[in-house]
Amino acid sequence: MTATSTAHVEPLTPQGSEVTPGKHRSTAFRPDIEGLRAVAIGLVLIYHAGVDWVPGGFVGVDVFFVISGFLITSLLVREIERTGKVALAQFYARRARRLLPAAALVLVAAAVLTWWLLPLTQRRVFGLDIVSAAFYVVNWRLADRSVDYLAEDVAASPVQHFWSLAVEEQFYIVWPLLIIVGLLVARRFRLPLRPTLGVALGLVVVPTLGWSIHQTATSPTTAFFVTTTRLWELGIGAAVAVASLWWKTLSRRVAAALGVLGALGLAYSGFLIDAGDPWPGSLALVPVLSTAALIVAGVSAADTGVSRVLAWRPFVWVGGISYSLYLWHWLFVVGGTAYYGELGAKRGLVLVALSFIPAWLSHRFVENPVRFSPRLTRSNGLSLSLGGNLSLAAAIAGLVLCLPLVTTNPGPSASTDPTKPFGAAAILADPAGAKELWKVDTAASITPSPDQATADVPDAYDKGCQVSQDSSTPVECVYGDENGTETVALVGDSKALQWITALDAIGKDRGWRIITHTKSACAFTAADVLKDGKPYDACNEWNDAVTSILLEEKPSLVVTSQNASKAAPAGSGSSSGTSDGMLSGLEERWTQLQDAGITVAALTNNASPGDEVYECVAQHPDQLSTCAFEAAYPTGKVQRAAAESVGAAVLDLSDVICPGGMCPAVIGDVLVYRQGSHLTQTYVSTLTGTLDARLVEAVAATPAAALVAG
Repeated sequence: MTATSTAHVEPLTPQGSEVTPGKHRSTAFRPDIEGLRAVAIGLVLIYHAGVDWVPGGFVGVDVFFVISGFLITSLLVREIERTGKVALAQFYARRARRLLPAAALVLVAAAVLTWWLLPLTQRRVFGLDIVSAAFYVVNWRLADRSVDYLAEDVAASPVQHFWSLAVEEQFYIVWPLLIIVGLLVARRFRLPLRPTLGVALGLVVVPTLGWSIHQTATSPTTAFFVTTTRLWELGIGAAVAVASLWWKTLSRRVAAALGVLGALGLAYSGFLIDAGDPWPGSLALVPVLSTAALIVAGVSAADTGVSRVLAWRPFVWVGGISYSLYLWHWLFVVGGTAYYGELGAKRGLVLVALSFIPAWLSHRFVENPVRFSPRLTRSNGLSLSLGGNLSLAAAIAGLVLCLPLVTTNPGPSASTDPTKPFGAAAILADPAGAKELWKVDTAASITPSPDQATADVPDAYDKGCQVSQDSSTPVECVYGDENGTETVALVGDSKALQWITALDAIGKDRGWRIITHTKSACAFTAADVLKDGKPYDACNEWNDAVTSILLEEKPSLVVTSQNASKAAPAGSGSSSGTSDGMLSGLEERWTQLQDAGITVAALTNNASPGDEVYECVAQHPDQLSTCAFEAAYPTGKVQRAAAESVGAAVLDLSDVICPGGMCPAVIGDVLVYRQGSHLTQTYVSTLTGTLDARLVEAVAATPAAALVAG
């Protein structure tokens, strides 16, 4: 079973009652909850439109989570009290009818939007996003991407908003089963149902809230998306439902006061919380408890105060189509951004306003006809089959996007001219003419193809050798000759790790044991590395730990490279990095190693393009010269200065990447760049011989001369 929405479970409303048109409507209709949905979707829409004065609009999702937990639990508990059981097949069939038609329609629309407007090179990424959204696991995929340094240049996914739907669907698959377990326990020990379920909820809410707080502090990028940090929010809503009989005993005055407090809490959340705050964590208690208070207030004070305002007919109408609005609005934002560039608040508001049109149309002509179909409501099997087929159709739409852009691009052996120099060999074969390579507009083939560029990375990433930004624990991987008598360490960030393919081959040829210690966005220095204007604590701790390992293992040579050129002085606590700060940090770190008899060789950073080169190549395969860029020389100024200061070796390969100061996008039929300024693994492999020769030359006059001489 698939499908749920951001708090759009089968609502206790005329739109969501399990009846066919013309029959008596559910008396459980809560117009104030529909109005609360309208507030939640309004917060989300305004936030995504880019309105600065509502920086906390993303809390609308948390509001939806609480509503969902409340509504679904109310339905299940009332069903048990009415029939003594939970009809699981019927439960999931209702979900399929209610939610999957509109979701599948939007996923197919997202595939069309991706094909039409979004970067060619990201079709495969977004296609797989659509597949995972169709099966409601996209939140985990986005969580993985959020800590993937190689994915940092991926644009906003057209189905990114499905992460919250995935969280709810996973909750809905498990929650009815837990309710049934609670029912069985209550019967076995002759306990009252609602108190038993309350205890069970406590066993879910308390630990998952604690886990959310912990994960938000230690791994904030993944904590936002994963289900385990959000369960407590749905659990709070469920707890409100379980205790609903008690809420009816509250006086109208107390209930009205709760409504005011809830409204103030949501206002605080929307206007004063912003994306820079750790989320969800303990701060999410504000919108979650505020939403719970508003739901409670509507039990005994539905016709007064805030609850009466929420029941205003325009609010109820917006709440009724809020599921469709949530599904459609993000496509307008993503499509508008692709077409116009940065939207700005005015254009953003226009776009989200336009999303009301397809939202109403899909609600009127897709959701309701399927939901109230007499044939479907009579057959759980048919409803579930329809849901499965719709999800499959959406997944197929995503898979179509994964088809390669170039079907005949394959590699060195497929070249139309086997004698033609491949990759860097094109520069080495004609050094004088290499300065004109950037003017070449076409290539017989391009390896890797632009749509595969981001996957053309060393296998070290798949092996887990690259430490993520959140972790401070070193990971050592071994390459080259594993039984080699000499050890060479590759240390630094992803700009260091990009060279491992060549170093691996060199190590096997020379009998060197190559070990790696690399971490995303983390320069190897004794200075305080910064990230987003704050101390990058995980990097600084990792640096100290790796240094201790190197001093203990004593490799003959440490090869290091890095992207960052600025840092704060060690222990300063400063949030401002400087070149001098990085310089002193490199000098200190490298001196530590060299005093221990370990030679250091700094591989200078390669030039950085302003835009994604592989995307440019995909857009202009017959005008490759438009994708070339001028290199800023000299590269690696800070590294050079530190090496000169402490007597470390310097390796510079800029002339075989950007000959003559111009950096071609394609050299010798090989695409040079993947993400940002990272080199493709294919191009690095063609530099193996050059790196080997220059490594020998650079360290020949150092204590490692004996190492490289062999």
